[in-house]
Amino acid sequence: MNMQQSRRLFAKTASIAIAVTSLLVSVPTLAAPRTTTSPKPTTAAPAASAGTIVDIASSNKSFTTLVKALKAAGLVETLSGSGPFTVFAPTNAAFAALPKGTLEKLLQPENKTTLQKILSYHVVSGAIDSKSIKPGSVPTVEGSPVNIQVKKGSVFVGGARVTKADIKASNGIIHVINKVILPPDVKL
Repeated sequence: MNMQQSRRLFAKTASIAIAVTSLLVSVPTLAAPRTTTSPKPTTAAPAASAGTIVDIASSNKSFTTLVKALKAAGLVETLSGSGPFTVFAPTNAAFAALPKGTLEKLLQPENKTTLQKILSYHVVSGAIDSKSIKPGSVPTVEGSPVNIQVKKGSVFVGGARVTKADIKASNGIIHVINKVILPPDVKL
């Protein structure tokens, strides 16, 4: 698989993973910061009993907007694939906080590419649990790096706070975040 194919696959997977992350109910808080600047993704997928990232997101009412966005972006199949993926999944409330009319505009077919770019920015290759997350710049499936910070025991991804961590799926891990994050070159 070449780099371009990998990016497309990860972009689609990222969108789905975001939907799933918002679905988590209760998980432990993220681990304390580490001295290393990049996470070490695991190569083995988590236990298969959980369902895929998309399955988990689809079954959680907190992720209905994410799932709708993943469908509009054509990323459901990717994030249902083998992965593994780490998805930083915004909740319905995170999408609702976008400027008025933004979500509706992004869901239109003519904006599919932009929506894919935004959703894949929420996805990282590999299954990275809270114990492996370290502060620093991490490459996303979208291609641009996202900054991870740990402040006073809370983890922030691109400025969004992780509210629930380590939701395990058969093809990765979901971490719920409180806002939609944007790649550096996307303006809403």
